[in-house]
Amino acid sequence: MADGASAPPSDAREVVLGRIRDALADRPSSAAIPRDYERSLPPDTDIAELFVERVSDYRATVHRSTAAGLAASIASVLTARGAKRLAVPGGIAEAWLEGIDVERVGDDPPMSFRDLDLLDGVITGCAVAIAETGTIVLDGGPGQGRRALSLLPDLHVCIVASSQVVGSVPEALARLSPTRPQTWISGPSATSDIELQRVEGIHGPRLLDVVFIED
Repeated sequence: MADGASAPPSDAREVVLGRIRDALADRPSSAAIPRDYERSLPPDTDIAELFVERVSDYRATVHRSTAAGLAASIASVLTARGAKRLAVPGGIAEAWLEGIDVERVGDDPPMSFRDLDLLDGVITGCAVAIAETGTIVLDGGPGQGRRALSLLPDLHVCIVASSQVVGSVPEALARLSPTRPQTWISGPSATSDIELQRVEGIHGPRLLDVVFIED
């Protein structure tokens, strides 16, 4: 090869790979990766109380209720928020809104994004809730509707029964189908701008009211 001439691409590749092999010759042995993940919380954990605490930490407003007092609790939330027009997905129990003076707007056929944005809020159930992370998961099942319903209105009123609360994420995954669309909610939508000023309602509802039905 003439002086100053470049090495053929194949030779240059071998030179680079050779240098990498030499540099890694004295590398430490690979460490074993632990796979014994925590799959449940300690048995003495009060997961209902932990869920309420964690979801409140995310600035969601939690309202404790009983099954018998659920309609009254929902009415109180809607009155406090000034919600008059509410998206109501298919599968919502009639008893949830019994006697409540609110316009119920169905989503069949599906509303446009603009029409959803003009509503005061939406009420849904959930598929499962996670105490450890304060997360509520919707999967489009009965009483939950499509994802846009819980993302576009400014207010999301979500009903969570104590029987739907599990301790950890692995326990929640065991209850969910990977084939269904999932929305994982940890508090109202929020982000921070370049000056770290918190701004709510950017990627979803600005207000999240959780009505927790205790046993």
